[in-house]
Amino acid sequence: MPIRLLRGLAAVSLVTAFGVGHEAPAASEDRAALERAVAAHAAGRLVEARRGFESLVRRGMPAAAYNLAVMHLEDQVPAPDLQAAVRLLHQAAAAGFVTAQFTLGQLYETGRLGTPDLATAHRWYETAAEHGSVPAQVAAGTAYYLGRGARKSAADAARWFREAAKGGDVGAQYLLASMYEQGDGVERDLRLARYWYQAAANNGDEAAPGKLKELDAAGGR
Repeated sequence: MPIRLLRGLAAVSLVTAFGVGHEAPAASEDRAALERAVAAHAAGRLVEARRGFESLVRRGMPAAAYNLAVMHLEDQVPAPDLQAAVRLLHQAAAAGFVTAQFTLGQLYETGRLGTPDLATAHRWYETAAEHGSVPAQVAAGTAYYLGRGARKSAADAARWFREAAKGGDVGAQYLLASMYEQGDGVERDLRLARYWYQAAANNGDEAAPGKLKELDAAGGR
């Protein structure tokens, strides 16, 4: 998944929605300042955007720390600094900013910070997954299923795929259906297998309709 700047109030709502401990929500003037900085970035006024994010970082806004980190990662500042980006992401992640947690998982997994560190990547994915990130839930489930950065555990994989499936991820819906069909990490349950294949089919998965026909032919309704 490509890294993208969060937009305005959506960034602030994520911080508030997923909890930042005892910190108060951003003040209205800070939310407005974030909107202006994001708008400046969208218009290509990168110096203005950077200064706006830097000011908000000094005021303790996690969304601004995340966005400024992205500008470093995408070489949109005069002297891009990978370590500065990592520090900003850790700052935002520690404040409960879920997108920063997920992004750190990506950076550690892909080796953008050096040698890939799958165990650290998984820890960040699972942290973000626990805070409701659907892509992180998929990543955590995959790590458990394959034993990449986490112990191999079909049961833990099914747990995270189930959360991602409930969050609307079509790939997770199909995988969870297959796990119920096979009894892989869960008790075999053709009714639930059919339910999740149907959900995947409704969301456009190309293979799911065929699986539904197979189950129906085998009496798996």
